[in-house]
Amino acid sequence: MPGADIDRQGLCRYCRDYQVKDNQGDEQERQKREADLEQALSRCRGRGEYDCLVPVSGGKDSLYLLYILKKHYDLNVLAFTTDVNIPDLAWKNIQRALRILDIDHLSFSASFCFYTKLFRYLLQNQEERGAVYTVSYVYAPLFEGDAIRIALEKDIPLILAGYSPGQPEPERMFYEFSRILICETDWCPPALKQSGIFSESELGRFFNPDRYPRGTEFPRYLAPFHAWTYNQEEVMQAVVEAGLVSKKKHANPVLTNYPINWLLMYSDLRHFGYNPYHPEFSALIREGKANRTYWRVVAPVVNVMIRQKILLGREVARSLKWLDLEEDDLRINQPRGAYDPPLYSKDTGNQL
Repeated sequence: MPGADIDRQGLCRYCRDYQVKDNQGDEQERQKREADLEQALSRCRGRGEYDCLVPVSGGKDSLYLLYILKKHYDLNVLAFTTDVNIPDLAWKNIQRALRILDIDHLSFSASFCFYTKLFRYLLQNQEERGAVYTVSYVYAPLFEGDAIRIALEKDIPLILAGYSPGQPEPERMFYEFSRILICETDWCPPALKQSGIFSESELGRFFNPDRYPRGTEFPRYLAPFHAWTYNQEEVMQAVVEAGLVSKKKHANPVLTNYPINWLLMYSDLRHFGYNPYHPEFSALIREGKANRTYWRVVAPVVNVMIRQKILLGREVARSLKWLDLEEDDLRINQPRGAYDPPLYSKDTGNQL
């Protein structure tokens, strides 16, 4: 990847320049977030039919979050899934975990035609950071907005997301979505409005607080794994021991990710020459939150499957067929930030 600058000892610049954080200061900040989270979990209890809402994808982190909230905090949790491109294994994980934990679940099946149209357009009009960034940061606000709408409908004060450290980008969310973002900002990406191909009703799929009456009390949206200590291997082991997945490989993020993600990675490998998830996992490894040996073996295997379209990489061809696209249709032609929602206060103009 750009800037890696690997030396003769096999170390990249990011590792050479990495400075172990001031553990005391870093731990103090984490403890502040944890104290705030504990207070939020206490305050949400008993306010309505459900104490909190948890978006669930069937991956290890969202399942483990359900387990902690139910078993450790005894909260009345509503699990919520936007049913778009979720793999069969993830659905099996969701159903198994919900049965074991005895948690209510709400699934929203969004318009298949809309998502087909959206993914097709985005892949043909990627911003300069590539397909994974473009599609992920347009798709994520859709299901995050769905979660806010459900929380408002059911008077749920708290939404808790299973984002691991490094997810999403810190500029967008670090532990909590900004109140300005939730209470004052239209989430519809400007470039979609300007495209002229999406109808008002389709653009209206994105969350917009202006659609709610003045004085509406919007829920808080937190990422607990940004407050609690986190280790990827320990989470994978925990969901197996709790019986939330039948075997450890079913907790593997490679197997539970959205099938279209293989096409997104293929596009980025094609354009950039490296997998866009490498920096994220490398950062977790440097911070001691992921297993270096595991990813050193798995990452190259994943890239081979993608490039050769074999095994799990066959999803590349399936997604191209679904979207009626050819490889040459995967184009980068939008400037950086084209799809980012305007993260500015309408009153002050201050950037978040």
